[in-house]
Amino acid sequence: MKKIMLLGSGELGKEFVISAKRLGLTVVAVDKYKDAPAMQVSDAYYIVNMLDKKSLDKVIAKEKPDIIVPEIEAIRTEALLYWEKKGIQISPCAKAVDLTMNRDKIRDFAAKKVKVRTANYLYANSYEEFVINAKRIGFPNVVKPVMSSSGKGQSIVRKSSDLKAAWKFAVTGMRGDKEKVIIEEFIQFESEITLLTIRQKNKKTLFVEPIGHRQEKGDYRESWIPAKIAKPHLAKAKLMAKKITDALGGYGIFGVEFFLTKNEVIFSELSPRPHDTGMVTLISQDLNEFDLHLRAILGIPIRPIKYYGPSSSVAILGTKKGKVKSISGLQNALSIQETDVRVFGKKETWPNRRMAVALARGKNTETAVKIAKNAAQKIKIRI
Repeated sequence: MKKIMLLGSGELGKEFVISAKRLGLTVVAVDKYKDAPAMQVSDAYYIVNMLDKKSLDKVIAKEKPDIIVPEIEAIRTEALLYWEKKGIQISPCAKAVDLTMNRDKIRDFAAKKVKVRTANYLYANSYEEFVINAKRIGFPNVVKPVMSSSGKGQSIVRKSSDLKAAWKFAVTGMRGDKEKVIIEEFIQFESEITLLTIRQKNKKTLFVEPIGHRQEKGDYRESWIPAKIAKPHLAKAKLMAKKITDALGGYGIFGVEFFLTKNEVIFSELSPRPHDTGMVTLISQDLNEFDLHLRAILGIPIRPIKYYGPSSSVAILGTKKGKVKSISGLQNALSIQETDVRVFGKKETWPNRRMAVALARGKNTETAVKIAKNAAQKIKIRI
């Protein structure tokens, strides 16, 4: 029986642990705070600052996992590079995790080495440099911390007078210990998609049907499958996703994001693990993104995915800061046909923190989103 160590124990990690336990694996969950969602379903857990290499090395040496699966960005990746050399399998591989933990590394890798189309961009390590480079990119532009998640610290800068607030917001939303931002040209896209790309050992790369999504302040609010995309654009997106994931290497699922304009497919970002927009796969198909990630990691053959029809997911967010006393409305939400709800089990909430997700199927994606929104509105979080 293989032992997996999960680095990061949020809602995505929780679903991954559930998939792993179904196949009889032992899972050790790690995060910086107690009672994280994945800890609630794992065999054991540790509370560790994963940016502290000594602390991370200590827990890895103690548990001796067969496989390490990162779920978050804020990890001292030098530790993963070291342990991979010692024979521990890193998912998808230490190189991929290292390059994608910071937006600067993966953007430079995609644009300069792999040479896929990206938005024009510059970096800034200080407010003074930020002002200069934001004006060089031009307005409007998009500002993001190079290390963050779920849209934290991301904003659109429309004019010079917005720069001070944008820098402050980016610094506040940074994860890790890197005070650096990326400034991107603002793409007038028609839509954006996530293409879940599965690299297998000695087998062809697979793709989940494209997932459409809507974001607010860089954070996903709803997603749906299948996304509307022209066949030539989908073919180009698959080619670009395969090209960059082949260059990264390893085995597992990658969430590759693209902007779609009328004439172009533009690479946006990449995560070397299940993607938040991919939570829609919990209702859209027989093998969800967590099952697919696990099977690719273990080298288990992946049979053709069976899709159940147009589906959607809608995030259920916290509105106030405090400890969660109860979550109500499940009976009302689940009385709606073709719906499901996943409660993450987070003990504390704050404005815009994802606490659960409503899932639905419908005759088309628009109907599915409407049904999921209706279900989400039934859920009440009391603090």
